[in-house]
Amino acid sequence: MKLILKNNIVFSVFAVLFILNNITSCTSSKVSGLKNGDLLFATAKDTGLSGAINNVTQKQKNASFDHIGILENVGREFYVLHAAPKGGSQKQTLKDFMKDQADDGQSVIVYRLKPQYRNAIPLAIEKANSMLGKPYNFDYILNESSYYCSDFIERAFRSDHIFTLEPMTFIDPKTGKTNIFWEDFYQKKNLKVPEGEPGCNPNGLAASEKLERIRMLK
Repeated sequence: MKLILKNNIVFSVFAVLFILNNITSCTSSKVSGLKNGDLLFATAKDTGLSGAINNVTQKQKNASFDHIGILENVGREFYVLHAAPKGGSQKQTLKDFMKDQADDGQSVIVYRLKPQYRNAIPLAIEKANSMLGKPYNFDYILNESSYYCSDFIERAFRSDHIFTLEPMTFIDPKTGKTNIFWEDFYQKKNLKVPEGEPGCNPNGLAASEKLERIRMLK
C-alpha cells in the first residue's frame, strides 16, 4: 500500500513538473529573442478606423499597421507601454497586450532599432513611463494633454530625434480627395480636417530607416 502511494506521489510530482515545463516553454518561445526597447506593431484591419488609418498612411506593400507600443523588460517580465483608445496611455503585460490584439484579429510584428540608435532606448522608456495615465487623443491633433499611439512613441524618442513629425494627410490615394471616413469623422467633431498639420502614424514609423523588422510575434 505504501509503495503504491509513494509511486502515485512520484507520478503526481512528475506530472506537475511536466505541465510547468510546458507552460514555461510556451512563454519562453513567445518572448524568446525579444529585447528591451523593441517596438511592437499591430497589423491594420481593412475596415473601420483601422482601415481608414491605413488607407491614407500605408507606405509598404507588405506591411500595414494601425497601432504601436514599446517593450520594457523588467526583471523576468515584459511589459508594453502604449496609448490605446481603451485605457489611454498605459503599461500592460505582454500577455495582455497580445491577447487584446488577437481578440481584434490583429497580428503583431516586432521591429528593433538598428545598433547605432539603441543607446536612445533607456531614456525613451523612462519618458514613456512618465507619460502613463494620460487619456487617448481621439482627435489625432497633437496636444500636450493626450496622446495617440504613434504620437506616444515619437515623443518617447523625441530627445534623440529617432522619429520625425511629418505633415499629416487624409487624402485617399485612389481618389485624390479627402477620405470619406475622415471627412465624416471630423465633421461630427465640428473640427476641420487637419490636412498638412504635423503628426505621425504607425506606418510612417515602421518605414523608418532606423528600424529593422525582426519577426512576427506569436
